[in-house]
Parts: sequence; structure tokens; C-alpha cells
Amino acid sequence: MDKKKTSILSFIILLGLIYYSFNSQMPSYRTNSEISELDFSTDRALVQLKQISKKPHYVGSNENKIVRQYIFNSLKQLGLSPEIQKGYILNERRGSMSKPINIIAKIEGSENGKSLLVFSHYDSALPSSIGASDAGSGVVTILESVRAYLARGKQPKNDIIILFTDAEEIGLDGAKLFVRSHPLAKNVGIALNFEARGSAGPSSMILETNYGNKNLIKSFIKANPDFPIASSLLYSIYKMLPNDTDSTILREEGDIDGLFFAFIGNHFDYHTAGDNINRIDKNSLKHQGSYLMPLMNYFADANLSSVKSEEDYVYTNFPILKMISYPFSWVMPLTWLSVFLFSVFLCIGLFKNKLTFLEIFKGFIPFLLSIAFAFILGYFGWSIVLRIYPHYQEILQGFTYNGYTYIAFFVSISLSFTWYMYSIFQKQITPANLMVAPITLWLIINILIAVYLKGGSYFIIPMYFVLISFLIHLINKENSYLIIHLLLSVPAIFIFSPLIETFPVGLGLKTIFVSTIFSVLVFGLLLSFISSFNSKKVLAQVFLIIGILFFIKAHFNNGFDQEQKKPNSLLYFQDIENKKSYWLTYDKVLDDWSKSFLGENPKNASSISLIPVRSKYKTQYSFGAIAPNESVPYLKPIVLKDSISENKRKVEFMLSPNKKSDVIQLYVDKETIFNSLAFNGVSIKNKLSYNKLNNRLLTYYVSESDSLEVSYETTINYNPTFTILEYSFDLSDNPWVKIKKRPEVMMPKPFVFNDAIVIKQRIFP
Repeated sequence: MDKKKTSILSFIILLGLIYYSFNSQMPSYRTNSEISELDFSTDRALVQLKQISKKPHYVGSNENKIVRQYIFNSLKQLGLSPEIQKGYILNERRGSMSKPINIIAKIEGSENGKSLLVFSHYDSALPSSIGASDAGSGVVTILESVRAYLARGKQPKNDIIILFTDAEEIGLDGAKLFVRSHPLAKNVGIALNFEARGSAGPSSMILETNYGNKNLIKSFIKANPDFPIASSLLYSIYKMLPNDTDSTILREEGDIDGLFFAFIGNHFDYHTAGDNINRIDKNSLKHQGSYLMPLMNYFADANLSSVKSEEDYVYTNFPILKMISYPFSWVMPLTWLSVFLFSVFLCIGLFKNKLTFLEIFKGFIPFLLSIAFAFILGYFGWSIVLRIYPHYQEILQGFTYNGYTYIAFFVSISLSFTWYMYSIFQKQITPANLMVAPITLWLIINILIAVYLKGGSYFIIPMYFVLISFLIHLINKENSYLIIHLLLSVPAIFIFSPLIETFPVGLGLKTIFVSTIFSVLVFGLLLSFISSFNSKKVLAQVFLIIGILFFIKAHFNNGFDQEQKKPNSLLYFQDIENKKSYWLTYDKVLDDWSKSFLGENPKNASSISLIPVRSKYKTQYSFGAIAPNESVPYLKPIVLKDSISENKRKVEFMLSPNKKSDVIQLYVDKETIFNSLAFNGVSIKNKLSYNKLNNRLLTYYVSESDSLEVSYETTINYNPTFTILEYSFDLSDNPWVKIKKRPEVMMPKPFVFNDAIVIKQRIFP
């Protein structure tokens, strides 16, 4: 085969390997009603998911009660004896309180060892998420897996505890309730948690442990799930992010080791009304089941007393091999050995005149210029896109409906520039000299990882294969063994290609520069064979055209429709003391529906006397306008006790809603120091001093037919004034404030208190 045909064949194989690196990550769903009763069935799980994801079912809502009863009955139908656990949880870190209601069942083990805990949460994000993926997918994965396990008729050695927590979305409160007060929590050896942060994509396994991960990883490998997606890098990054799960609470407060599984694809559906059964990726649901069945079978009979260890392992998934792992103690030796081998190979190349300092220096030019271009394109490019399409800012997750198209656009343009740069230098520099620059930079990256981010140290694995390619170029004729060089690039393709997509999906398109830079870095590792391509300028043009086509596709898909709904917001805010009412929104770009309430030229919300909003993405009210002052019922405080003794004032009062209320926020209006402070009998221990910068006492998530009782003690000189914000998420369906229905192309904005009637009042107990 001549060189041209070999190059074409190798390029086709390269594209096939990249495709396989993505396609091999999770199982493919196919409708099959004949799946054995002994195995996990995605179709059976979907039947249950349809029942629990009909409407939003956030903590305290009536739909939350309906979903809870469905899960409770499902466990009873499996022959189990479920129980309900409920109680108040004060979350001092968040300044919140709720009354979660957990569902717990147990499969009795034959021995007295540690227990296996399998769990997920059943509440949805308030106020409007349907919760099919987050975490309805986890609920039905467990229900269907437990059904299949029980159908096998085998009694486990270890107790298997099944837990469905409530109030996860407002502060992980159900997990706190379980670990703090349920006796079954005291004997848990390992916990398996099933979650979601999107509605599609492969499910990744992440560890939660206070110790070394050696035994956990070894156990995971022994359980042998068919499609493991796991890396110690993902856990290292996860620990840096402010996104905790119920597993975090079990680890921090109960010292319970755990594995949790979550898919993050289609992140634009996260916590939205779009998180419904029609949008969930059935492959993702099947992937969850492919984890739980083997893990439950393994841990049901394993010695769970030996889960903890002092040693940490580096680990990553790899097609066919499934998992690769080795001790942290190997990290520095492997890193420095690669540096040593590279140094030796450099000496060989210089001695054999296959390398020259001038050509090595020239080889750095296209590589570093490509990286610089990739950074500039990714870092500033997305800001330019936001200026062209300002309505993207309404998607608070930071990942747009056409986000995957933008990833393809930015990566294609970066690679186009890179191909072009190497087309200029291809006749001046040999492949061996070109390879020195990327190998040098990658070794520097690996040294930094080995020192500061050991979880990513498996990046060194592809380097050894690249070094072999480098050596072949040094001791053989240039551009020979092209297919062998391609095969030696397989570890880099399989390990790094999926990461190009992962970062902007999980962290938002503002991090697209990571993908552009990473694509150039991976390109550098493939120079051992792609440097021999004579059509680099043509490929540069092809990638440029592909990039432009992706941008055009993104442009024509930049709007909103019934499948890709525009998130927007509206609140009716009534100030009882001033007898004024307002329409408020968080939206930066108003649509016709919002303008029908706020007008064409609404006031900036900062001109209205409001208490600053606190939300996940620090979203504040943007615009406001005068609204009709309707007669909406509001809670009226009842003073239960007000006494003075020994220069101290003791007060107790109760806030009991006179209509449906979902959240009560309590503020103090001036600098106050409490001697004691308690809510519903639960005392505050740490936060007793409040001032103008920190004056929110509590956010209380109202349970069914519940009220908030406040008791405090101050010195006689203090006489605090309180402000109450009472939220009810029924703006679209209430008898007092009438609004027209949202168009089908719109939905409530997530991550903020939205579609709410808000009543503000000051009280003087």
C-alpha cells in the first residue's frame, strides 16, 4: 500500500477510534419485553418513572406526598416492610430548616456484618422541576434492581438497606436526618447512591471516602460492571466544586464510605421543567442499572468491614480492559521514569543526528502558537457569542441547548488553525523533531499533576506509548510504521478524547477554552503519525468548513421552541406595610410574556426596596414594575410568650400560614445579638450575631399543615424587629392574582424562587 493510501486509511481509523471512545462508554437501550425477571429491565423501570415524574414534587408539596406513597407501596409489593422517618433538620451552614420524610426498607441478611446501603432521593428541585432524571432515575433504578435481586430468591449475607431521602434539593436534609438519628445508619459499611445532573450521557462513578480509596476501587473492579466510567481525576475535580450530594453527608457526618453514580449530559435540563420522562436518555437509565445489579450482588456478600484503607489508588476506565488502577506510590516513579526515558531518547536522537536543536526549537513554534490561538478562541470566543446571543444568559446552567454544537465549532476551528500551522512547518521539520514540543509540555503537565492533582496521574499512561513512537522515529526511517504509530496512539485517544466534551458540559460553556486547549494538546500526542500527512492544508480547510457549518447550525438553533423552552421568571411581590405590589423578574432579556406584566420599559429592580436574593448562581432581581394590589391572605404571627426576667427578655412566637405556603424567610432588621435562638424547638448553636450584611435568620421550607415556632432570648435593651417573606409557588394557579398562561415555548427559570406570590411584612413581637 502506498503512502497516500496508508495516510487515508490511518485517518479513517483515527476517526473510528475517536467515535469508539465515545460510543463504548455505556450500553445501548433496546425495547425488549422478554428480559428475564431475574435481570434489570429498563422498560420496567420506565413504567415506574412515569408514575413518579408527572409533576414537580418538591419537599412539602402535595405531589411529594403522592410520590412518597407510591414508593412506599412499591416496596410493600416487593414483600418488604418499609418505614417512614421524619423530623426537623436545622442546617446552620445554609441557614435553613425543613422536615424531611424518608422512606426506609431492609432486606435481612443471614450474617451480622456491616450493611450495604442503596439510596437515592425522591424530591425534585423546587419549584418547577419534574425530577425524572434528578433523581427519579435513581429511584426507579433501585426499585427495579431490588425487584430483580429478590426474584433470584437468594438471601444476602449482609443486610441491604434501601433508603429514599427527602429534601435533598434544599440542603441534603434527608441524608442528615438518616445519618444523625436512624439506628440503621450506625452499621452501614458502604453506600451506593444514584443521582443525575442532566438527562443524558454516560453515568460516572465517583468515590466518597475519608480514607484511602484502594479497597473501594478493588471492590468496584471485582464487582465487574460492564460499562464502568470512573476516574480519580473526576473525583479530584468534584471535591473542588460546591456540588455536594447525600453521599457527602454520609461521609462527613457518618464516616460512611460510598460510591455515587450520576450522568451529566444535556445539562440544560438540570432542575428544569424539561427534566421529564420524554427527555431522559434511556441509555443512561440502562447504564445506571448496569452498575447497581453487579454491585448489589457483590457487596451483598462481601466483607464490608474491610472497605476502609489508608492507601490511595489512581484509576481510570479503559475500553475492553474496563479499569486500570495502581497505587499513588507509583505516581512519582512513573512520572520521573518517563522524564528519564525522554531524556535518554533525546540524547539518542541528537547522537544519531535525527534531532537538532534548531529543528526542535522550530517544532515548538506551531505547537505553542496553536495553544495560544486555542486559548484566545475559547476564552474570548464564548464572550463574543454571548454578546451576539444575549438570551443564552437566561440558561443559568451555562450550557445551552445547542451547546454540543458549540463544542464542535470551537474544537474544529482550533484544530483547523493547528492543521494549518503544521502545514507550514511540515517540510521544514521531521516528525521526531516535531514530537519534542508536545512531549515536553505533556511531561511538565504530568509533573504538575503528580505534585498537585494526583487523581489525574493516569495521564502518564499514554505518554509511555508516545515515547515508544518517538523512539521508533529515532531508530528507523521517518514516516515508517505508520499504522504502528497509530496503534500506539490508541491510549491517548481513548483516555483523552471524551474529556474534550466533558468539561464544558459539566462546568458550562464558559470553560470551552479547556476543550480547545485540550484538543490541541491531544493533537500533539498524535503527531507520530499525522505529521506524515501531506494534505494538512486541505485538512485545515476541511476543519474550517466543518467549524463554520457547526456555527451556522448553532445559529439556526439559537432560539427557543416547544422542545427547547426559554426559561423566564415572574413573581408577584406584595409589601403589606407599604401597601404596594410589584411584578419582579430575574430575566436579563425580557420576552413578550414578561413584558405583558412589566411593560416595555420596566424599572431596574434596584430602585425598589427589596431584600437581596440569595441563589445558587447569585442571580438577583433584574426588573420590576407596579402591580395591582390584590387582597392575598398572609400569615399572622401569634405571640406565645413575652416575658422579662433578670434583665433578659424571652419571646416565643408562631408563624402559621393562612393559605398554601412553601417557604418562609425570617430576617432581623437591625444589629442583634441573641443569647439563645431556636426554631421548632431546635437550638441554633453557632450563629447568634446578626447585622446588616448578615440579617437572614432562617429559610424555612414548610411541611404539610406545619408552622414555624421561633423562640429567642436577648438582653432587655434589645427589641428586634423581624421581616417575613412568605413564598407560595402558585402564581400560575391561585384565586387572588390572575396571570395569563406561559406560551408553550417558555418554562419557569430554575435555581431561583420563581412563579411565586411573595408577601413581605414586618412584625414586632
